[in-house]
Amino acid sequence: MQTLKGRETNGTVVEAIEQNEVPNETVSPDSVISGENRLLLSFFLLSDVHISNNGTSTITDRLHSALKDITHFESPVDTIVFGGDITDVGRDQDYKLFRKVLDNYKLPPLYANMGNHDYYDIWINSKGDWSAETVPNGKTDAMSRERFMKFFGYKDKPYKDVWMNDVHLIMMSQETYVQEKPEVGEGAWYSDEQLAWLETIMKSHVDGKPAVVFIHQPLPAPDTEGKPPQLLRAKEFRAILAPYKNVFVLSGHTHRNFATENHYNTQNSFHWFNNASVGKTRSADNPNVAQGMYVQIYNNEVVVRGREFSDRTWIESAKYTVALV
Repeated sequence: MQTLKGRETNGTVVEAIEQNEVPNETVSPDSVISGENRLLLSFFLLSDVHISNNGTSTITDRLHSALKDITHFESPVDTIVFGGDITDVGRDQDYKLFRKVLDNYKLPPLYANMGNHDYYDIWINSKGDWSAETVPNGKTDAMSRERFMKFFGYKDKPYKDVWMNDVHLIMMSQETYVQEKPEVGEGAWYSDEQLAWLETIMKSHVDGKPAVVFIHQPLPAPDTEGKPPQLLRAKEFRAILAPYKNVFVLSGHTHRNFATENHYNTQNSFHWFNNASVGKTRSADNPNVAQGMYVQIYNNEVVVRGREFSDRTWIESAKYTVALV
């Protein structure tokens, strides 16, 4: 590897995301290459794959459609980030299936962060059945973290940052789950250590170089701490990012459909975009729906687009262009 079932999201998260969103802008990537607007980095964010070795191929087929599209893409793809809930329950057999799918394609460097479902192995008993009555079923949250870190080649922590072409990619991960901290529920808990790490690495952005911060669970309303299933230490997270320009936060978890919902939230000091899902995007009319986010970072602006992988098309209502300061 290059370095790189459970509870559902409730409606309050969606309401928090949708407040004060701005209208979509319809600028295609091809239209912003002229002049001095130089492309620095392009990547795909694939959130909520939910791959599961459960005897059915529906989710696996959707991942195949995404990777086929990406490997035959008409524009550059410098890296792929998997934005949490890579697996449905986080078992060894799920990661093995994920590996089997990835091995079919020649892919750019891969990075990832953890979502709540990547900790779900504790809900599965020795017979392979969901068993809340016997949690943690002989498993630990630490086992889930170690499985994730081993797969993606992370050494000590489930979070990581990397610089690519003067763009800073920061993958933040939920560090624990209900076996270790029952009060966390489906929320994202970041330790003092991870928040201090974020504060330290953000100091390199006093010059305004773009920073892209990947989280899984969405943020609550401004000036509030999160509650499950949101990012829990939200006030501290926002305070760390507030002093800096040109910060983009990309989340997943909610499975919202690019075709029917606006995904750009402007309530924060940073630009927040919420992704759709590869494996389980909400849809009323397309049984094969599989969506992801394509991001192009130029020296003057950032272009975010929603992609439908099932038919290799752009989602015309999901085009956003943000000028860099």
